[in-house]
Amino acid sequence: MSRAMNLHLPQSEVANICESLGIVTTSIETLVPSGTRVVCRTSEGGALLRKKLRTSMIEGSIKRMPRSIRATW
Repeated sequence: MSRAMNLHLPQSEVANICESLGIVTTSIETLVPSGTRVVCRTSEGGALLRKKLRTSMIEGSIKRMPRSIRATW
């Protein structure tokens, strides 16, 4: 199972949920125009977060900003 997922939630909310569940992430980024992409450090963390936030998952493809542009935010 993938450790990465895209969610219909703000980045701050995803970070708070991960912290409250003890899930360590390797990456959290805001999606344009809205949503958050999160990558969990372990597949167990990914599975737990998917179970907890199953109704907030974004299905299908998403647009991400190139890393060079995100770094200037």
